[in-house]
Amino acid sequence: MRLTLMAAAALSTSLTSMAFADAHSMTVGVSWSNFQEERWKTDEAAIKAKLEELGATYISSDAQASAAKQLTDVEALIAQGADALIILAMDKDAIGPALDQAAAEEIPVVGYDRLIEDPRAFYLTFDNKGVGSIIAETVQGVAGDGNYAIIKGDPGDPNAQFLLDGMMEVIGGAVDGGSIKIVGEAFSDGWKPENAQKNMEQILTANNNDVDAVLVENDGMAGGVIAALAAQGLTIPVGGQDGDLAALNRVARGTQTVSVWKNSRDLGGAAAEIAVAMAKGAALGDIEGAEKWSGGEKGVEMNAIFLKPTPITKETLNLVIDAGHISKEQACEGAADDVAACK
Repeated sequence: MRLTLMAAAALSTSLTSMAFADAHSMTVGVSWSNFQEERWKTDEAAIKAKLEELGATYISSDAQASAAKQLTDVEALIAQGADALIILAMDKDAIGPALDQAAAEEIPVVGYDRLIEDPRAFYLTFDNKGVGSIIAETVQGVAGDGNYAIIKGDPGDPNAQFLLDGMMEVIGGAVDGGSIKIVGEAFSDGWKPENAQKNMEQILTANNNDVDAVLVENDGMAGGVIAALAAQGLTIPVGGQDGDLAALNRVARGTQTVSVWKNSRDLGGAAAEIAVAMAKGAALGDIEGAEKWSGGEKGVEMNAIFLKPTPITKETLNLVIDAGHISKEQACEGAADDVAACK
């Protein structure tokens, strides 16, 4: 954790120096795919705070989970004078025309958290394959072998596949060997908790409730999954990610095994700095910390930065409390007796 924070601080310092002092003339437009998720409000606050620190102006739009609306949103942000764009893409393929328009206007783009597989975009995210591995490792460590369900995110989001790839790197051998059986696996449109809950209900029905663990690709959906389990009187190991406040409390209560925390303040601040630096003329490959990466579906080589996630369990709950991500009171309401951070 200490190393992660030091790396984030070093990245922040170097990027700030690249952003230059005259960023006051800059306007950065942010296109959100689905702002209703709790997670994005934290990201937005970090982006706005860093842009204000740099003297740049923030404008934004919410596509409301519509890939078509996101295209018109980006067009509107450009019309409002955006000098750089940060895009959280709703659909990896449908976003292409927005990249074309930005390129025609010579406006740099940061692909935020979700992959936009285009060399004209700078890819900034956490190690999502690593997140999937952490979820599977932690849940398997508690559940052992047995019947597993996998609740995936939106099929149009590359992160859903990256997370699944990470999960299968951990449990794939056990699945091939027969000690773990995948008894249900489903995409959840829009990453919506209600869709995840319906998927879980169907999996439970199909298997007469004989499910031993659930790997879930984010915390919002984990909440839906846990609601479906609770309706059947079941408490089994469930993993998720994002560090949602409700999920962290579920970890303390014992209904969720792990929430992989991706410190959105680090990601949002870095995105703002990168966007301003590129708007001032920095090339994608000149961003401090950038690496060449071609791990997407199409194998396109891109410039990218991957930040390191942190697993939060009962044993590590103190990390998010100490970092100020959640108060002790919020995290520990109704906590189980074995949670050291809540004593």
